[in-house]
Amino acid sequence: MAVTRLQAVRKSLGYSADTVIGMLHQRASMIGETVMSRASLKTKLSRWENGHEAVSWALYQRLFRDIYGRTNDELGFPPDEIDSEANELRARLGAARTVDAATVDLFRRQVDNARHVDRRFGGISLLDQLRTLIKQIEDLLRYGSQRGQREALAAVLVEASTLAGWESLDRNATNQAWGHYERAKAAAREAGSIPLLAHAMAEQGFVLIDINEPRLAVAQIAEARSLAEGIATPLLRSWIAAAHGESHATAGDTDQALEAFDDASTLLPADPVDPALPFVFLGDSHLDRWRGNALAKLGDPDAINHLVDALYGTPPDFLRARVTMLVDLAYAHAAAGDRTAAQSYAREARRLGMQIKTDRLLRRLSHLVLPT
Repeated sequence: MAVTRLQAVRKSLGYSADTVIGMLHQRASMIGETVMSRASLKTKLSRWENGHEAVSWALYQRLFRDIYGRTNDELGFPPDEIDSEANELRARLGAARTVDAATVDLFRRQVDNARHVDRRFGGISLLDQLRTLIKQIEDLLRYGSQRGQREALAAVLVEASTLAGWESLDRNATNQAWGHYERAKAAAREAGSIPLLAHAMAEQGFVLIDINEPRLAVAQIAEARSLAEGIATPLLRSWIAAAHGESHATAGDTDQALEAFDDASTLLPADPVDPALPFVFLGDSHLDRWRGNALAKLGDPDAINHLVDALYGTPPDFLRARVTMLVDLAYAHAAAGDRTAAQSYAREARRLGMQIKTDRLLRRLSHLVLPT
């Protein structure tokens, strides 16, 4: 059997087939494209190199040119056709047709890994990665027509977009955050998931809180609660109720805030961990921390005891949550007239806040007024 130019180039460079597959995946990731799985690509590479099938997709032609540093002619590809736009569209449609359950799971694991990194180290390096991931998923949805996997892929886009929204908010990029949440809501509708839509709406309410529109936040999160009622799990409804409580606290509505947090406590299941809701954290004192945050905003002296208890009960890898509590404690002690304690918590909050680069919390800390 005659050796194809594609195979000859690989062998002349001393690359194994597995090495080439890894290089194709790495290059595709760098340019924001998605390729077939390693197993599928191994089969394709064999067929391409043995001349059983032509490398007809423009995306793969480009990837081979990039990793080998050779021209189409040197690789045995046909010359560029005049209708390059049509070729690109065919390539994107072809790539979208390769989406399967394993592809969706890969994207979901990427989002979950990003979530774990954010929790431990903050999101300073994650936003750009999330934007690339989001573009990959959007392209596959734009050019894919298969049902079933389409809804599953849209659900992953919701998770990626809400995480990107939270990261943007943490960096004080409120316009960008709003856009991420708008995409998340649209993707939730594409996925046909009312619970995901309700969660995205509720999280978007924090953008309204941050731009000093608490009344709009109260209304939006109330709508999210209404959507979730009777449809979402108790865990998610508990989370949205707590979010509603914070919006009321920001607006100065003491009774409504405490009522919402009571609802959240009532709804919270005994085991507040749901693999289907990896973005919801209410166990390990998280709900107590949230209530303490609201009490601090309301100037309630009970905030200090709530926050101190929650601080010691929060896992060490939830670093941003820890910074949030330290800022809340600084404010609570300042409101109580304890300058020394307020300064102490503020210093620790600033140290950790600088470490994870949480502009949102550092900005809030800069507005702290210490008692004389």
